[in-house]
Amino acid sequence: MQWDCIVIGAGQSGLSAGYYLKKTGLKFTLLDRHHQPGGSWQDYFKSLTLFSPARYAALPGMHFPGDPDHYPARDEVIAYLRRYADQFNVPVIPATVVQRVERSTEGFRLHTQNDVYAAKTIIAGTGPFNTPYYPAIPGSEKFRGKILHAYNYQDTTPYANQHIVVVGARESAIQIAVELAQVACVTLATRRPLQFIPQRILGLDIHFFLHATRYDTLLLGLWTELKGTKRIVEAGNYRQALKTGNPRQMTMFESFTEDGVIWASGKREAVDTVIFATGYRPGLDYLAGLPGALDERGYPCHHGGISTAVPGLYYVGLFGQRSHASATLRGVGNDAHYIVSVCVKDFETTS
Repeated sequence: MQWDCIVIGAGQSGLSAGYYLKKTGLKFTLLDRHHQPGGSWQDYFKSLTLFSPARYAALPGMHFPGDPDHYPARDEVIAYLRRYADQFNVPVIPATVVQRVERSTEGFRLHTQNDVYAAKTIIAGTGPFNTPYYPAIPGSEKFRGKILHAYNYQDTTPYANQHIVVVGARESAIQIAVELAQVACVTLATRRPLQFIPQRILGLDIHFFLHATRYDTLLLGLWTELKGTKRIVEAGNYRQALKTGNPRQMTMFESFTEDGVIWASGKREAVDTVIFATGYRPGLDYLAGLPGALDERGYPCHHGGISTAVPGLYYVGLFGQRSHASATLRGVGNDAHYIVSVCVKDFETTS
């Protein structure tokens, strides 16, 4: 079957694109590697909680349920995304992994594990949070303990009474470290001092001010490469937890040993598990066969979500795509609306 548009991914980005595509006359579908809609949220640790309230966590056309001022947990987000797909009847072909995309005379061919799909246009909506990044640390190959990424961490169950090092200086790192400290001895290893920002100012959540000033929607990403803030939203009494000494904070270790790590001071310490909460890279390897689609780092070459080298290729949900909120529940809808409108115009021009 020849589709007018195929969206890759059925998480918050792909579903937002699907919502707006339903308003067009285009024949489209979403392909997703999971068995149900929900995107990468289905892979995150169980206790993950948004640091923005529900009133700022909605996709276009559907409010997030519950108290608008509560902070939704991971499972709430997954349930919301699945209800969203059902309510708007967004077509999703599940358990379908796009392995390679190539050009065809009429657009693109998408090769999956079982089939080949044909589309005139593509919207890559797999987002920036599905390919874990591991920094290169000397000696990791000889470490006999367990090394994993936050992407693979689920809960505290396997880690009771262990000595664990969590690497990272952002929300996920400290949230995991504080949770594990309930059952284990935990060290939070960072390359810089932690920086915090209060969650509430003058009694209002910080996102109220981002929304009221429209800072979230400023199209800064069209003019400069946006960087994420280094500050941690103080959502869980993290500073108080650090004062207890478990978790403790240390400057990043320099290398692994067989049974642990070597700190900057030269001290060796036995460690059972190291968890890297060190962020992600865009999982867009399936576009590598399209000349000019990706740069040497594997990042997309685009302007505001429109490929600068491959006509008919678009993106939704990239960090800093058009604004600071582009990769969030509260911001992805604006970009999806824009990209679908561009996709429709380009489709009409070339058809």
